Amino acid sequence: MVNPSVQRLGSSIDVPSVQSLAASIANPAHVPPRYVRPEAKADPVASDGESELPVIDFSRLLHHRFSREESTKLHHACADWGFFQLINHGVPDDAMEKMKADIVEFFKLPLEEKKAFAQLPNSLEGYGQAFVVSDDQKLDWADMLYLITRPHQSRNIDLWPAQPLTFRDSLSCYSMELKSVAATLLELIAKNLGIAPEEFSTIFQDQPQGVRINYYPPCPRADEVLGLSPHTDGSGLTLLLQVNHVEGLHIKKGGNWFPVKPLPGALIANIGDIIEILSNGVYKSVEHRTIINAKEERLSIAAFHGPREDSMIGPLAEIVKGCESKYVSINYGEFIKAYFSVKLDGRRLMDSLKL
Repeated sequence: MVNPSVQRLGSSIDVPSVQSLAASIANPAHVPPRYVRPEAKADPVASDGESELPVIDFSRLLHHRFSREESTKLHHACADWGFFQLINHGVPDDAMEKMKADIVEFFKLPLEEKKAFAQLPNSLEGYGQAFVVSDDQKLDWADMLYLITRPHQSRNIDLWPAQPLTFRDSLSCYSMELKSVAATLLELIAKNLGIAPEEFSTIFQDQPQGVRINYYPPCPRADEVLGLSPHTDGSGLTLLLQVNHVEGLHIKKGGNWFPVKPLPGALIANIGDIIEILSNGVYKSVEHRTIINAKEERLSIAAFHGPREDSMIGPLAEIVKGCESKYVSINYGEFIKAYFSVKLDGRRLMDSLKL
């Protein structure tokens, strides 16, 4: 996730790379060398049913009779997994279905029409790919559309697709619904950590929000490519919506990759690097990746909720009382500059911030 004033600090893929992926789909027997990823098969994948993400019921978090029990489940999910599925979250079905439908229609557009919203040089916003920092690095088997959605005045509407006609309204509505869910979760996370919610409110003031809409085309040689390289999220809290039925998200736990099976209508939530640092490692920002399906496309939309750009990010005083800080303190603007200046590479940046 990137704040508006640092959005031009990252790198963007050039149009020829997008065309290369499109050509690969047209000729699926050939995977260009830049997309071949030997590491895709390097780590073991857990068997179906071997483990499942915690499930948190948002409505129980808000109900006085069940809130303590559900908050305890939320605490363990954040500490042990860093991921959880959020059900009964209150985002209207209509808002989610309209967003899904418009995402599907956008990626059906001819490449020339999608290129009208292409990333500009040295910009992250728009259609293309992120984290491309050199001409020879390996690429992810995916296209994406990244847009800043909050605060409202930071939106670059010129990069918001005008087709389908309802796209802009759908995204604006969906963005507002997620703002409410994220605000409540951040408040509950602060309470579980023993932090005054107002302190989190100050750090995440105005709730900067960006969305990454992901399109993962099928690839018959799916075991040779990756949809999204292993990484942690450089934000505070991520809320992911699965657009279609095709699975592909893996999270890393105990050296194994665990496939995520999204529940119908659920949001998949995960802790980002910022909350791991603020909590001094009590809550985990967990490495995850996306794999590709051999026969079907996969689509998803991830909403990243981050702190103010001028926030100093470091272990909070209430948490490190009587113990040592595990992470350096860093200005968030500098953190996000570093995050987007290198290719996705697991927990490398987070490890560099440890004391």
